[in-house]
Amino acid sequence: MQIGTKQFDTKNEVYMMGILNVTPDSFSDGGRFDKPDAALLQAEKMIEEGAVIIDVGGESTRPGYEKVSIEEEIHRVCPVIEAIKKRWDIPVSLDTYKTKVAAAGLQAGADLINDIWGLRSPENEDMASLIAKADVSCILMHNTGKTMGPDVMKEMEEDLKETLRIAREAGIPKEKIILDPGIGFGKDTPQNREVIAKLERLESLGYPVMLAASRKSVIGNTLELPVDERLEGTIALTVIGVMKGVSFFRVHDVKENLRAAKMTLAIRNST
Repeated sequence: MQIGTKQFDTKNEVYMMGILNVTPDSFSDGGRFDKPDAALLQAEKMIEEGAVIIDVGGESTRPGYEKVSIEEEIHRVCPVIEAIKKRWDIPVSLDTYKTKVAAAGLQAGADLINDIWGLRSPENEDMASLIAKADVSCILMHNTGKTMGPDVMKEMEEDLKETLRIAREAGIPKEKIILDPGIGFGKDTPQNREVIAKLERLESLGYPVMLAASRKSVIGNTLELPVDERLEGTIALTVIGVMKGVSFFRVHDVKENLRAAKMTLAIRNST
């Protein structure tokens, strides 16, 4: 698939998306990169470590997060997007579910919209039409805002089919869509583990998959570790994801996860 000017071989390769939270309250690194200079230094570090996409987010989605205004979110993300695109030839993803923020981010140079509501925001903003008209790629995450029932995989697949119906009717081309199972959204720890264990089932939908589980509570709850001690758990999930056919990994620690992913891919390709 193509993202921006870059081609991605989603069948045979794996790719790291570096997380750049320009927020004061993200669950893992809130406040560390909310100033432009710090954000650019972190982007540079992740690019040097092998990130091929930078995902810029201006509103935390941690449990209990406080929403920020559209104007504030635009103020946070657009200067960073512009600065990254000016300095490096790399696709930039904008992590937002707000149509006006997405429109401003695309104007600033974003190549990809990462929508945590999978085109189904309860605010009913017409994100699907914006993405289609802009002819950009998108990540569509599973998230209904509700607690999942006992058959989490069946529910997730049906929900994602509805998201894909919305995308199709809006005119978003199939080759511009990446699916995200939404680890940590509406799923408890056993359900998150089940989804990760059965990621290959998403392949039946026919789209590349992104795993965004870096430092998340499924790791902390399983290993009883705080957020700053979840690197090994994240790497374990990356390894499992590669074996399950995942193409993209949204991570904080690019170098370590990329090394593990490449080693796992070499083994996967040897079978």
